[in-house]
Amino acid sequence: MIALELESVSVTYSSGPAVINISHGVAACEWVCLIGPNGAGKTSLLRACLGLVQHQGTIRIDGTDLSTINVAERSRLIAYAPQDPVLPPGMTALQYTLLGRTPYISRFGSESAADRLIACDVLERLDMGRYRNTPLASLSGGERQRIVIARALAQQASVVLLDEPTASLDVGHQQQALELVDRLRRESGLTVISAMHDLTLAGLYCDRLVLIRCGSIVATGPARDVLRADLLESTYGAAVRVLHADDGTVVVIPTRKTTHV
Repeated sequence: MIALELESVSVTYSSGPAVINISHGVAACEWVCLIGPNGAGKTSLLRACLGLVQHQGTIRIDGTDLSTINVAERSRLIAYAPQDPVLPPGMTALQYTLLGRTPYISRFGSESAADRLIACDVLERLDMGRYRNTPLASLSGGERQRIVIARALAQQASVVLLDEPTASLDVGHQQQALELVDRLRRESGLTVISAMHDLTLAGLYCDRLVLIRCGSIVATGPARDVLRADLLESTYGAAVRVLHADDGTVVVIPTRKTTHV
């Protein structure tokens, strides 16, 4: 079953096209990662799915055309953890995470005990429970990144979009965050679409990679098919070495283009 379907989707800014006529489907419970150089169109594609930028074409979730439903209905279907979120400094970690419950609260209502339980549970799973009453301004960059992920997961939408979910995180918390996303995906049947620059992590956690360059899809498939040295060098303009571990992990290592004597 296709959870997210893009049909001839394009995004154009005053500076020119960012996404060009992309048609693609993501299966239910699949984790797909968008990779590609800066400016390739990854974030623009995610933002189009959320209705945050004008776009041409059709985007459907579970067969529902997102242009036909209101913001609250859309938010119950699709959640988003942006790369550069607005974080009110006086808001606590719990208060910010509870914003993920907004689509389920009436206009003049307030969060329920069940909403708070969901938010607190996500914070605990991200090792942020002890910071629930801490103002966002007092958190480190990595801790704030985890709170952004927490808000998206607390939303309990069937499709979750993550834009650079491991930015600012150390290697331990990168693993912790991605393991949590993967566990919730399997337990709750989430469909995950992420944009990531760390190619090794992308290949390690995601079922399928979609390589984008200049707004178009260059290649798609499992890590072993997409993370090829020749393809990455032509797309990124970088010299890399690709290693295949015995467990199937694909490791991408940058190399020097020139050797100094």
